[in-house]
Amino acid sequence: MASGATLKIYLVFFVCAIASRSASAQLSGEDYYARSCPRALETIGSVVASAVANESRMGASLLRLLFHDCFVQGCDASILLDDTANFTGEKTAFPNVNSARGFDVIDTIKSKLEKLCPGIVSCADIIVVAAKYSVVALGGPSWRLQLGRRDSTTASLNAANTDLPAPFLNLSALITSFSNKGFTAKEMVALSGAHTIGQARCTTFRGRLYNESDISPPFAASLKTSCPSSGGDNNLSPLDVTTPTFFDNAYFKNLLGQKGLLHSDQQLFSGGSTDALVIDYSFGLGSFRNDFADAMVKMGGLSPLTGSSGQIRTNCRKVN
Repeated sequence: MASGATLKIYLVFFVCAIASRSASAQLSGEDYYARSCPRALETIGSVVASAVANESRMGASLLRLLFHDCFVQGCDASILLDDTANFTGEKTAFPNVNSARGFDVIDTIKSKLEKLCPGIVSCADIIVVAAKYSVVALGGPSWRLQLGRRDSTTASLNAANTDLPAPFLNLSALITSFSNKGFTAKEMVALSGAHTIGQARCTTFRGRLYNESDISPPFAASLKTSCPSSGGDNNLSPLDVTTPTFFDNAYFKNLLGQKGLLHSDQQLFSGGSTDALVIDYSFGLGSFRNDFADAMVKMGGLSPLTGSSGQIRTNCRKVN
């Protein structure tokens, strides 16, 4: 039978082992690749800056990739997996099909990183870093990155169809959708401010144009020219009609004037519990920037694979 002293040693070893495993399962700071791939962040930032300079919409697309990845199975790059004969990924899910984009930019980044430091930088981390640099490139805030994610070997078409908030949701459903992922209503409103950049397809807001009353008549009339009652499903309109390629708080100001493009946008300012937040952000650019940055750190921490879980994909579109 073990003596008291020996038992204490066993207990200390056991506690340390648990702490060690727990620590290894957490994300690390921005210096995660400092030794293994010192040019990782520089490389990602360079490719993103070039892509956004070539097409400003790409900044919004890369930011959207992060949302649509992390809301499904966590931040694990599952959204990047292509369908195969034996595997169905998330790209054909209703929220992603014909709208999720930026995959070629991720491919370019991954190709460069594989030449610099093979098998080191995960696709999941690339998505997170690319989203940050996209926001910065369009004049938005920066935030501290947490790195060390690994890539999943699975994806979920069903979860992509059910977990991603749809553009026709009412306020209560939006709050619930974000709450299910651990976000408060305030964080939900701040994250919705991402719609200060990017565009949406006619099919996502046609119902609002022709069936809803809480929309500015001149605004609706201008949109109907490119989004008829039938046809033109893929015609694009900016989510922020004021400054569509600059990351500011004009999105919230537009909501005050009933110029939210999507039904879900205008729901944030519709006589409900989030009206005060929209007003605050419309007047307080600094508070919006700070709250958005904090919420993005939290977004990037949604159920990551770390330690020995998952893998580091060589090609982001398929498992090793």
